[in-house]
Amino acid sequence: MVVYLDIIWALNLLFDSLLLFLTAIFLKRTIRLWRLLSGGFIGSLIILLSFTPVHDYSNHPITKLLFSVLMILVTFGYKRLVFFIKALMTLYVSTFLIGGALIGAHYFLQTDSLLLAGLKGFGDPISWMFVFIGFPIAWHFSKKNVEGMEMTKIQFDQIVSVSLTINSETYVFKGLVDSGNQLYDPLTKLPVMFISIKNQMEGMSEPIKQMAANTETLLMGEEEFPSDWQNKLRIIPYRVVGQEHQLIMAVKPDSILIEKNGDCFLCEKGLVSFTMQELSPDDAFQCIVHPKMLTGPRQPGKTVKVS
Repeated sequence: MVVYLDIIWALNLLFDSLLLFLTAIFLKRTIRLWRLLSGGFIGSLIILLSFTPVHDYSNHPITKLLFSVLMILVTFGYKRLVFFIKALMTLYVSTFLIGGALIGAHYFLQTDSLLLAGLKGFGDPISWMFVFIGFPIAWHFSKKNVEGMEMTKIQFDQIVSVSLTINSETYVFKGLVDSGNQLYDPLTKLPVMFISIKNQMEGMSEPIKQMAANTETLLMGEEEFPSDWQNKLRIIPYRVVGQEHQLIMAVKPDSILIEKNGDCFLCEKGLVSFTMQELSPDDAFQCIVHPKMLTGPRQPGKTVKVS
């Protein structure tokens, strides 16, 4: 079998550099290009050792660990032991992510007969052409998925439990605290919370359904509204980027309780606008909570349960 050492070495240099770059992305660190390529170059040297009299030692786990340590030292430097170990472990996680994706894709696409016919050596059982094409795809896939998990964690950290009481009826939702929600009633300066009832129609009262589904007709006075709700209604102007000023209808609940990280906050002054629009595609939350609503007094001993 003909082995093109220069091609194999160049591919390893490229892949090791990309793995270090992915590690830097995961660690949120900025590194210089020459450091990145230098670390990749050191990692690629282990391929050259495989064709020397010391090839038996080049495949030893300790040798591979030493090369990994050198790659991290050259690329990221050394500041503290904890940061160094974290960078080293992240490099291995990045490698396992890419390698696992490639191996899984390869075995998924191959039949048993082809697997049994595979020869061991450079290029087998996973051909270099497959690696050359699949590595960038796996790299991009891993990067996007880790970023997605980070965003999910950030979003999960901002999830709260919201309990509304309106005319002796209590409604419970999952809410997302969004600093981008800066809508206030211009007259009373009360913060506004948005709640989607699209997937919770059965548990909602008729006035809430009416307010969410027929906002325009209510604003135009074409529909009647229950008298015990009328003194709670507010009409609030707001503007969405790229659109004209619009009006929404909001209601002032009798109470708003918000639970976050075991603490329960009473929002004494706040408004709620119900909508039929879906706020979360995966229904992770049903309302957008104004951050000002979490500045109210704490209520010890109270817990809001969300089913």
